[in-house]
Order: sequence, then structure tokens, then C-alpha cells
Amino acid sequence: MHIAKNDIPVRIDAPGAVARQKMDFGDASGCGKLSGEYFSLGAGADIAPLLKGLKGGLCQSPHWGYLLQGKLIVSYANKQEEIITGGDLFYWPPGHSVSVVDAAEVILFSPQDEHNKVIDHMLGMMAASA
Repeated sequence: MHIAKNDIPVRIDAPGAVARQKMDFGDASGCGKLSGEYFSLGAGADIAPLLKGLKGGLCQSPHWGYLLQGKLIVSYANKQEEIITGGDLFYWPPGHSVSVVDAAEVILFSPQDEHNKVIDHMLGMMAASA
């Protein structure tokens, strides 16, 4: 699920301040501690090969985030894809993979224990192919 900034409903519109809020944007209950993450991703990067061996060959951590710039394709277990472009807020549920169309700068908030397992797995895959 993603939404462009201008599509987020305005809740406060006052001189010098605009606050936008999208309700029901994913569910963080039971996630424990969250980590704040900043990813710089080059055009053509695809994490799918690094996810092999995980359930469904997909990242099993949910993420909430903002794409500062670039263009991503997010693929889900049900074979659906969505395009995320610079300026979009997003929620990626467990069971996804990401490929980069245009170089991207991404801010993520993730359950740290779940995402650490995925990152550790990816690092192991990178070490094994080196």
C-alpha cells in the first residue's frame, strides 16, 4: 500500500503549517521495538536473489516508509506488483521483494528483530557468493 503526499488527507491547514494524516496505514501491534533505517539503492538493484532460503523467498518483515527519491517495484507473494515513486509513503506487509528502477533514497521503519533476521540472511547470502 502506498500513497502520494498530495493524496494524504489534510487535517490541519493553517498559515505556515499543513498536517496530513492517512489513517489505518498498516498495523504495528505486536511488532516490538522499531528500527529507523535509511537505504541508498542503485538503479538495477534487486534483493530477490538475497532472499532465497527465506519463507517464500521473500522478506518477512513489515515496513513503513517514505521514498525520498527514485522508483521501486515491490513484488508480493500473490504475484501483484506496485510501483513506488519519490514522494510516496508506503506500507509493505511481510511477504515482499524490492527491485530498483531509478536510484533511490528510502527511509524505513521496521520491527528490528524481524528485519535483523532478514538483513543477517542477506549478508550471509552475499558472503556465500563472494
